[in-house]
Amino acid sequence: PSLPEYFVVPSSLADQDLKLYSYSFIGRRMPLWSWNHPNGSALVRMANIKDVLQQRRIDQRICNAITRSHPLRSDVYKSDLDKCLPNIQEIQAAHNKLKQLCVNEPFEETEEKWLSSLENTHWLEYIR
Repeated sequence: PSLPEYFVVPSSLADQDLKLYSYSFIGRRMPLWSWNHPNGSALVRMANIKDVLQQRRIDQRICNAITRSHPLRSDVYKSDLDKCLPNIQEIQAAHNKLKQLCVNEPFEETEEKWLSSLENTHWLEYIR
């Protein structure tokens, strides 16, 4: 229910394979082609694969399908964003801290304390 109604699928990936692979992803979150650049670069968002034994095989098949769909046949560059970006709960907590800071702390009276409190919310770090 949280997936879009329509999404891009590499032409070399058969529908039945995509359905089969979807069961392997956490929350059945199939790889989604999220963004495309005129030079052929693309951003594909993909959830983790549940079965560690199947992970390499499925990951390789999907990456090969993406490579075959690239106009220049460029290799896939993968980045695990879970390791370098905050998760949604951390972002929500930072936003809540920011809201509380803006509502409860008068800026004019405690500028130095306010700025350090702002930094401690991590909000600016996350949105950067």
